[in-house]
Amino acid sequence: MKNIPTDALRALVTVVEVGGFAKAGELLCLSQPAVSLQIKRLEELLGKKLFKKQGQRQVLNHQGEILLPLAKQFLQMNDAILQKFSSELLTGKVRLGIPSEFAASILPAIIGDFVSLYPDVSLEIKSELSKQLMHISNREQFDLVLTLNEALDQQEHPTFMQDDLVWVGDLNVSSDDVIALVVAPEGCIYRKRAINALDNAGLKWRIVYTNADLTGLTAALKGGLGITVLAKQTVPAELNAQRNTAVLPNLGKIGISLIKKNQQEDQAVDKLAEFIMLRLK
Repeated sequence: MKNIPTDALRALVTVVEVGGFAKAGELLCLSQPAVSLQIKRLEELLGKKLFKKQGQRQVLNHQGEILLPLAKQFLQMNDAILQKFSSELLTGKVRLGIPSEFAASILPAIIGDFVSLYPDVSLEIKSELSKQLMHISNREQFDLVLTLNEALDQQEHPTFMQDDLVWVGDLNVSSDDVIALVVAPEGCIYRKRAINALDNAGLKWRIVYTNADLTGLTAALKGGLGITVLAKQTVPAELNAQRNTAVLPNLGKIGISLIKKNQQEDQAVDKLAEFIMLRLK
């Protein structure tokens, strides 16, 4: 009797949810080749190919689309069994603040898994710009805040990881162009880094569209309105992204911090913090 390996199914679901083998590897703490090997093992076990080439990307084929909802059910049952017999009963409420681009691109998969493992923990999630999340007037609203830091070695709120900032959108621009920017409102770290980098490179630019929500920015980029800057991990799979081009300058890195507002012990807050850090890294 054959047995389906749970880790291979989790690799499949994660690849689909985050839009790529490399990003899935980062979340699962595996190399890209290791994720590919997991998928290959699954295909060999089932005797079916699960992915097809679409442009530069690998996407699910018909057999993969059939398998995906079954794989999610399988994993939910696996996680439910582990939770049922776990000696750790976690209850409580956690108020999480998170930048909007992380909320749209990465958070759903992470929070979905957390809720499956700890169904008695209530989550209240609010997404804002990092500057707003960290403003003194908002500090009492959250138990835990995921935020971006321009200073990679900041002492007050140490970073637990770094990510590359990348240009996103139609990157076919020339040095003579007035570069059209699609950005979040004033106060956004990405907006500031984009403008500073273009100014330092002596390139002309103008802001053509402003929206605080990643969904709105993505629609504008897909519509060809301009380009933007995002952390590499948060780039939607359907968009083109590069660190720099022949014209566009390098943007450097950004720090990511996870800040617990109350330093007193709280099992639910501490467990969610641990969960987010492990999954993002």
